Amino acid sequence: MSVLSHERLHKADWIDCAPSLAKGSIDFLYADPPFNTGKSKLGTRGSRARYRDSWPTVSHYIAWLRERLNATLPALKPTANILLHVDYRSSHHVRLLLDDLLGPDRFVNHLIWSYGLGGSSPRSFARKHDDILFYCIDPEKYYFKPPRVPATSRRMQGKTKKATDVLDIPSLNNMAQERTGYPTQKPLALLELLIEACCPPGGTVLDPCCGSGTTLVAATNRGRNAIGCDISAAAVRTARKRLSRL
Repeated sequence: MSVLSHERLHKADWIDCAPSLAKGSIDFLYADPPFNTGKSKLGTRGSRARYRDSWPTVSHYIAWLRERLNATLPALKPTANILLHVDYRSSHHVRLLLDDLLGPDRFVNHLIWSYGLGGSSPRSFARKHDDILFYCIDPEKYYFKPPRVPATSRRMQGKTKKATDVLDIPSLNNMAQERTGYPTQKPLALLELLIEACCPPGGTVLDPCCGSGTTLVAATNRGRNAIGCDISAAAVRTARKRLSRL
């Protein structure tokens, strides 16, 4: 099992962290940036975690993301993968951004994380998924190990099958043991699946919006190295506390 030292977890904006990354050192960039919901995200009771999630326009949001991705690209290996975790508000804009930065031939998958929980509107179909856009640096070299999930058919009972591009993994409920109170915290099961599929054993994962540290914990659990940063001091404190327990 790899160990993440606190020196590899920084309180910093993504744009300030990127220049410190060694060229060609990162195997897997996973980013779950703010979704531009137009609101500030607050943690649950007892948590001080919060972050701004509002830009004047979508164009401002995409410009913010473009600057950070551009600054990070030199650190990625030719075999590296990029997964950006977004939602319906911006996924189409972000895909065009990635096509522009990397080239349309670097697109690998548009993953759907189907999570089930949450409310619904009387004026639309219930929104129960996020989008994860999967791009590579070199389509001839990128690392990928197809994940296996339990088969559901009677014929394959007790066996596994290759995962599809719809990942049916429940979001964290209020009683989940891993819950930290951080807003928009993702389940370890989701990050562990993505890391095993997209980062080679012993490789290095970068999460530049690491929040409560789920990606860093998942990477460590799966024998990968991890680098994380977040602009929120409360988020970094939570991540450090989780990592100290490993």
